[in-house]
Amino acid sequence: MTSPKPDVPIRDAATVILVRDPETNPAVLMGQRGKMAAFMPDKFVFPGGAVDVADTEVALASSLSDLCQARLSAENSGASPTTLATAAIRELWEETGLRLAREMAWDPAAGWDTFGPAGIAPDASALSFFCRAVTPPGRPRRFDARFFLADAAAIWGDPDDFSSAEDELSHLHWAALTEVRKLNLPFITRVVLAELQAHLPSTSAPDRVPFIRNDTIDSEVIWL
Repeated sequence: MTSPKPDVPIRDAATVILVRDPETNPAVLMGQRGKMAAFMPDKFVFPGGAVDVADTEVALASSLSDLCQARLSAENSGASPTTLATAAIRELWEETGLRLAREMAWDPAAGWDTFGPAGIAPDASALSFFCRAVTPPGRPRRFDARFFLADAAAIWGDPDDFSSAEDELSHLHWAALTEVRKLNLPFITRVVLAELQAHLPSTSAPDRVPFIRNDTIDSEVIWL
């Protein structure tokens, strides 16, 4: 009789729900993972990924709100709120070429030299902590993902310019909220979209943040 495989470690991660025209014709930025990807193959997802060690070394132009920082620090958060916000900005930049940034004097950290022209710094002020979810047991990779909501108006540059994106996501596009559920979506993305539809047109911090723990096979939702 073979022994069950040990579960994989859970990594901190950050994801950005970027919304365009939230008050008139809301659309969210989506991209498709590769068919051979180890995690969520062929699924359309929001830009995001695991926290890197270097995310602790980046100086942001502005931080998250005090409310978002307090919520991110609850329930044994792991990575610091600033590190999570930095990871969210970096993943958005790497996977889509879009930058949450503003003009100010800034000394780029290692690996951030191509973030933008001189005087452009990553800015977390537009990010609102919106949801937290842990990947269920038994998956090839597990993440403790924090979802951040932001208005696309905070993007520095052209929100349709994906020319600097890396190749992790394909078919990058703005999907109308009325049409996005027709895509091949992970379950957690559908959950987040339902929360988003109830929250719009606001892109500020919600009254409370759902935390889908998935510590065991049975999911548990608590509110932060």
